[in-house]
Amino acid sequence: MGADALTSPASPAATGWTPDQPIVSIRDVRKSFGAVEVLKGVSFDVRKGEVICVIGPSGSGKSTLIRCVNALVGIDSGSITVAGREVNDPKLDKLALRRTVGMVFQQYNLFPHRTALQNVMMAPVQVLKQDKREVEARARALLAKVRLSGKEDAYPGELSGGQQQRVAIARSLAMRPEVMLFDEVTAALDPETVKEVLVTIRELAEEGMTCILVTHEMGFARSLADHIYFTDRGVIVEHGPPAEFFAAPKDERTRAFLGQIL
Repeated sequence: MGADALTSPASPAATGWTPDQPIVSIRDVRKSFGAVEVLKGVSFDVRKGEVICVIGPSGSGKSTLIRCVNALVGIDSGSITVAGREVNDPKLDKLALRRTVGMVFQQYNLFPHRTALQNVMMAPVQVLKQDKREVEARARALLAKVRLSGKEDAYPGELSGGQQQRVAIARSLAMRPEVMLFDEVTAALDPETVKEVLVTIRELAEEGMTCILVTHEMGFARSLADHIYFTDRGVIVEHGPPAEFFAAPKDERTRAFLGQIL
């Protein structure tokens, strides 16, 4: 991590947060869209370096939950803190939050008229006003990290879905986040390109990046996660370490869900 990251407004040191505390803390979070209550009092903690997988049927509130973590969706009540910051504080600097929390979506959301390298460089240069040469060197290193050396000048339309998703991961990493959120990042990919994206996420996790993943890749969740949370109808039905969760689920809803997909 560079010196600028240590002294920036996004630095956890500025909030009094220390590594012995959860880097993400979710407490009794509720969220409704109109008359539909999507989250009904969700609570859990994530410690620095942990990999958390959130699984569950469609419409169970998974994606809404992680979008709340970086304030893409506001909550109705409860609390979410990230590195000591209250995410729903109206005075919160959203840019500082999004430097701390990176997010990769199901759709790649790359700018089609920009090359892979330009896509990765845009936010640090245009939003953070960082030195272009330093950002370019970092962006090239990140593209190499996600195994896209030689694709720096390719446009999104010239890349496979898996390659575009890896550019999106590199783009998020360019902001030097403390936490990465992944929202069904393999759902739109062809089966043969899923593995290359999962390998990239696995490498990030093994390097110590804190990751929260909404995923339907059960084998991946089983092998990588420190903790699994199963959500259904806006609540956490069951949670536990993967070995326990998959081998001996306690709740009937969990058993029924796993029986359908495993």
